[in-house]
Amino acid sequence: MSESQTHAVTGAYGYSGKYIAWKLLEKGHSVITLTNSPHRSNPFGKKIRAYPFNFTNPTKLVDSLMGVSVLYNTYWVRFNHKMFRHEDAVKNTLVLFDAAKAAGVNRIVHISITNPSEKSHLEYFSGKARLEKALIGSGLSYSILRPTVLFGKEDILINNIAWLLRKLPFFGVFGDGEYRLQPIYVDDLARMAVDEGENNENVIVNAIGPETFTYKSLVETVGEIIGEKKPLVSIHPSVGYLAGKLIGKLVGDVLITREEIEGLMADLLYVDSPPTGQTKLTQWAREHAGSLGITYTSELRRRKNRRAEYNSN
Repeated sequence: MSESQTHAVTGAYGYSGKYIAWKLLEKGHSVITLTNSPHRSNPFGKKIRAYPFNFTNPTKLVDSLMGVSVLYNTYWVRFNHKMFRHEDAVKNTLVLFDAAKAAGVNRIVHISITNPSEKSHLEYFSGKARLEKALIGSGLSYSILRPTVLFGKEDILINNIAWLLRKLPFFGVFGDGEYRLQPIYVDDLARMAVDEGENNENVIVNAIGPETFTYKSLVETVGEIIGEKKPLVSIHPSVGYLAGKLIGKLVGDVLITREEIEGLMADLLYVDSPPTGQTKLTQWAREHAGSLGITYTSELRRRKNRRAEYNSN
C-alpha cells in the first residue's frame, strides 16, 4: 500500500488525527477527514477535504468514504457529558465501520486503549473492547493500536499536571501513587499508524513509550523539569475527585472523572510489553519546559468551540 492513494482520517483538525494526516501528506497521499468540526481552523488549508461524520445518515457517510483505501479512526470521547457519551461514541463508531465496509475501504487502523475489556465496569475500557471485537469480526483488514497516555504540544493530561504544579503549593496524589503509566509521543503514534496503514496483517499492537513511570514519579519528574517541584500529598481518591471537580468548575472544564481515577489506579495504563515509541517524555518535556503548563488546556472548550484550532502548550 505504498503508492499514492486516498486515505481518510477522523479528526484531522484535532490532536492525534492531525499528526497522522501530516505524515500521510508527506508520503504523497490524498487525505480527507471526517469531522464534527469541518470549519475548525487548521494548518492544512486546501490540502485536506473535510466531510461531516453523518452518523445519522449512513448513506452520506458511505459516499464520503468511496475511493478511500485506508481509514484511520481516532474518534472517541474521554468521558460522559451532556454533550457526548461513551455509548453514543460506540454506536457511532459501529456505523463508521459499517460505512467503511460498504464503501470498499481496504483497511482500518483503529486507535484503542491498553487493557480494554468487555467485562470492565469502566465504560471507556468496555466500549473500546466492544469496538475491537466488532472490527475484528467485520471482515475488514485491521490494525488496532493500543496507546496509554499521549503527550505532545496539544495534550491535556501532562500539560495540566504541569499547570497544577505551577499553581498549587502541593500536589495531591490518589492513594500511594504507585500505579504506572507509559506515555507515548503523539508523533510516534502517528508514525505507527501510518506504517500500519501500509501493512496487510491483522494485528493488535500496544503503543507505549520508552519510559515507564509511577504516577507519583511522573508528577515528580514533570515538576523537576519545569522548575516547580512541589510536595506530594497522598489523598483518598474520593477527596481527589472532589478537589478535581472544584478546580474543574473554576476553569469551566472536567479536570478528571471518578472513572479516570479508578482506571489509573487499577494500572490499566500499563502493559508488560516492549516499547513501540521512541521519544522519551523526559526529553520532550525538557525541550518544552518553558511553555508546558503555562496555560490550562480545556477539553470542553475544544468541544464547544468548533472553529478555533487546538492550542499548543
